[in-house]
Amino acid sequence: MRVLVIGGTGPTGPQLVNALLARGNEVIILHGGFHEVQFDQEIEHIHTDPHFAETLMPALEGRTFDLVVATYGRIKVIAEVLRGKTGRLVTVSGAGLYAAPTDQRWGPLGRPVMVREDSPLRDTEGPNDKLFHKIYLTERTVMAMHEAGEFSATILRYPIIYGPNAPASVDWCIVRRILDKRRCFILGDGGLQVSRRGFSVNVAHCLQLIVDQPQVSSGQIYHVADDDQYTLRQRAELIARALGHQWEYVNLPHSLACCVSPLWKESEHLAFDTTKIRGELGYRDLVPAGEAVMQSAVWLAEHGPKRAAEMEKQLGDPFAYEAEDAVVQLSASQGLVAAAAVQFPEIGGGHMYRHPRKPGEAWSPQVEKGPSE
Repeated sequence: MRVLVIGGTGPTGPQLVNALLARGNEVIILHGGFHEVQFDQEIEHIHTDPHFAETLMPALEGRTFDLVVATYGRIKVIAEVLRGKTGRLVTVSGAGLYAAPTDQRWGPLGRPVMVREDSPLRDTEGPNDKLFHKIYLTERTVMAMHEAGEFSATILRYPIIYGPNAPASVDWCIVRRILDKRRCFILGDGGLQVSRRGFSVNVAHCLQLIVDQPQVSSGQIYHVADDDQYTLRQRAELIARALGHQWEYVNLPHSLACCVSPLWKESEHLAFDTTKIRGELGYRDLVPAGEAVMQSAVWLAEHGPKRAAEMEKQLGDPFAYEAEDAVVQLSASQGLVAAAAVQFPEIGGGHMYRHPRKPGEAWSPQVEKGPSE
């Protein structure tokens, strides 16, 4: 089978490519050339920008594939360029297309902690929904092309990816504080936040299950996430255990903690129900989540970014320890109002993947466009 992987150099790509090669497939990867990785075999690399039709079309001219797995780029553009070039497209999406927590379709209690694939979506564009509505429209475009017989399509809604080579891993916010010998760890609202997370090895395994079961997965949309999900406090504890560290926890309201670190950027819980993919494709974690969190922490401790490098800019964490200490001291001695007056440096931050406005544009901190336009 001739397979094109668009992306291939991120946290899940190398595992997928190597699994495809082990099954005897001819694999080609298409990516921007900003990052290179070693695969188990020599393969062809197509270096072009996967965000624009004007760069993709000449790069793929005269080429056809049995399967395309697109994990990067503007998926709507990619799907349209692939007309007549592939019999099957497996691509990724995210959680941004789910309806806002206050949407009336969730019922009187609002959005639940765990959402299903058929939960309410941002199918209309509200005043603050432009980015997320585009993700919804991208999925609709891909599935409309599937229904029209352009190709067989499957969409995998990605969780928050962590593990080796994961960009903008929020676990670095914990690991760096351990490496910097910080004892105090600020918890927002008790550290009870639950987010959808998936270890890179587990998510790549899920992609391979989709590839291996074309008849079952054709026309389907799936969630993937680790079988077990932990609160942020539990993750902080697991990471500390893996690195031989002990925390002194300080609990603060989310309104204060969100100034300290992107760990507390979101206050809403959002987890993925993975019943469908477990039942239809037999998904199970290759690496249990507790073990995966600790493996990832050890990798980050050994291979984490340099101070103020691109990954730290992506995270938007100021690592402002003097300000953190002042918040802790003032909240204990003078109360929350005094602590709220502490100023933290403003860090731009931005989505972990490039969203260029023109071909070849490098990653920049300020991002306005969505991940699946």
